[in-house]
Amino acid sequence: MADLEKKSGGETGGMNRRQFFVKLGTSSLTVAGVGGCVFGLQYLAPNVLYEPSSIVNVGKPEHYPSGSVTLDQTFGIFIVHAQDGIYALSAVCTHLGCLSIWNPEAGVIACPCHGSQFERDGSVLAGPAPRALPWLKTWISEEGNLMVDRSVSVTAAREYVRV
Repeated sequence: MADLEKKSGGETGGMNRRQFFVKLGTSSLTVAGVGGCVFGLQYLAPNVLYEPSSIVNVGKPEHYPSGSVTLDQTFGIFIVHAQDGIYALSAVCTHLGCLSIWNPEAGVIACPCHGSQFERDGSVLAGPAPRALPWLKTWISEEGNLMVDRSVSVTAAREYVRV
């Protein structure tokens, strides 16, 4: 009789094979359930992509001397101070999206990737670019700062900010 109790795990306090698999199965189901709850809560949480504002402050208009073309690499825009006023151009080439640069020796905006060239007003001079660089909405804020909305292209009317 003592041998029968030892086999069933009564007196020895050990765990038999059946109890081991029951505890293993219970703990596995518990881990799977907790993991499912975590993923369920993560699914219910909002998945928001936070992007920077398309409206940027590029400083005071007097920081841009008359006749200058200034590249702001942070925002990917050119600030051009012409005789008629100040305007902003996108610095992203219309060919494949490279960041173009101002070449003061040649007096053109040039794409270093594939050779497109643009005039100061953004129109295409040469290269594979299919369209001109878009003019961006530009205005002076109440504080006197030059503001550019990179998401709004202005029409062919060519809006200048008078300074």
